[in-house]
Amino acid sequence: MKVLGNICWLILGGLLVALIYYIVGLLLCITIIGIPFGVQLLKLGTYALWPFGHQLVDGPGQPGCLSIVMNLIWILTGWWEIAAIHLLCGLIFCLTIIGIPFGLQHFKMILPSVFPFGKQIR
Repeated sequence: MKVLGNICWLILGGLLVALIYYIVGLLLCITIIGIPFGVQLLKLGTYALWPFGHQLVDGPGQPGCLSIVMNLIWILTGWWEIAAIHLLCGLIFCLTIIGIPFGLQHFKMILPSVFPFGKQIR
């Protein structure tokens, strides 16, 4: 069932979401200052590519001081807009019965897109 959900997810826009995460993440990795943020976007892109059957959870010993500071910088530099986009997409998907599982996946991506540092995919 996970495989079918992931295939439908890719067809219904998940591939586009992951591609955007990957492109912006790679662009941020060009600069030294942007590397930590680019790595987080690449991690979110990997999760956005195959969300069914996976979770973004706190890493061991998290949240730590560094991840809290980096999450604060992440929010202050405007990356919270990703969460707003996931909220909007989730609401649109939940308008139909068939789209509810995909809307729920977008809702699951809201919190990690606001606080990505200290998270890992399981």
